[in-house]
Amino acid sequence: MKSNVEKVSNLSRKLKVEVPAAAVQTAFQKVFNGIQKEVTIKGFRKGKAPLNTIKSMYGDRVKQDVVQDLIQKHYALALDEHKLEPISYPEFEFVDPTEDKDFSFSANFDVRPEIALKKYEGLEVEKEKFEFDEKKVEQVLENIRASRATFETVTEDRAIKMGDTAVVDFEGFMGGAPLENGSGKNHHLELGAKQFIEGFEDGIVGMKKGETKTLSLKFPDPYHAAELAGKPVEFKVTLNEIKAKVLPEMNEEFIKSLGGPADLEALKKSIREDLEGTEKKRIEDGFKNRILKTLVKENPVEVPPSLLKEQKASLVEDFKKRMSEQGMGEADFASYVDKWDSDFEKTASEMIQSSFLVDAIAKKHDLFAKKEDLDAKFKEYAQQTGIEESRIKEFYGRPEQASRLTYMITEEKVLALLNKSVKVKEVPAGTFKDEQN
Repeated sequence: MKSNVEKVSNLSRKLKVEVPAAAVQTAFQKVFNGIQKEVTIKGFRKGKAPLNTIKSMYGDRVKQDVVQDLIQKHYALALDEHKLEPISYPEFEFVDPTEDKDFSFSANFDVRPEIALKKYEGLEVEKEKFEFDEKKVEQVLENIRASRATFETVTEDRAIKMGDTAVVDFEGFMGGAPLENGSGKNHHLELGAKQFIEGFEDGIVGMKKGETKTLSLKFPDPYHAAELAGKPVEFKVTLNEIKAKVLPEMNEEFIKSLGGPADLEALKKSIREDLEGTEKKRIEDGFKNRILKTLVKENPVEVPPSLLKEQKASLVEDFKKRMSEQGMGEADFASYVDKWDSDFEKTASEMIQSSFLVDAIAKKHDLFAKKEDLDAKFKEYAQQTGIEESRIKEFYGRPEQASRLTYMITEEKVLALLNKSVKVKEVPAGTFKDEQN
């Protein structure tokens, strides 16, 4: 076997391998012999058909097996010979083999970059100050009341207002023609909930029971139905009934019906603890994320192109899944991805670089996840979820899940190390509230 390596770029390699004819012939022979033992050909007992007959019948079909056999064996040998460790799945190039000739193939792949740890101690990182607004507790209490609200028909002669529920008949028209799927009978619409296009709910405010009104509006642009985006539309609306929202009184009976704390103070305390816990976690998660970003900034690493492409695609796919769950259409999604393409790429690059740096620090300080770390995590998850520890272990016995958990624990240990020397710059509460981690 002959092989050589071509440096395509700093992190991309092309490995060229030439397999001698003798090895190619042996591979063909191996595959033909296997077929000879298994197939039954008319006129011959199973396993007794002449090899020439096998070759004439299966010659073209065995090439795939031969290629797989030759590449699998000689690719590994060539990597070992040149001390190469691919970090991406190789892309192979070859011409179908011939039994009595040399076989050549090439493999294109990326390699791991050299990691130079320049500065990872004493990193300067901003962290939000924790402050708690008691108004948030009252807001949750109001949300609880709103979730248990009832709607009563308004009998007095008054106009409908925001917060009321309108029971309406409506018909939509575009250019004088009825709008497809643009009508409804006795539709219940809470004013202020923004369930319809902009202007629809505002247009109903002030109407009285029995009144009919035409609303001249415009579909938003972009819109989930692209053919309607930005187009003018008219809705003929009749108000059949007004229903007012009635909130339950926050008394002892109502609090007990919630199935939690028995009195108002205990309920407030429970809400406060939940809100504080959520806010502290947000601040801590953001701080950890900024530690890793600062680590990347101080120790830049060249990113293998194949990993960047893969990670970016993964981020886009994850975003698509989340946005589709929130009702974003394909056109809006494509527009968003195109607009924020560089942000996806930057985030993907930072994630890959931080994983390389975490790995390098873990190696230097012996911080890789050990069996006792995994066992502790299994126990922690079992206590948190109430699921049997054996079932949790079974779940993380899968290679992909095991790899994720192992890396997560290693990252936690590295962050704990970095935290010991980090220089925290406290910033006002809410500074990073809209930060995308």
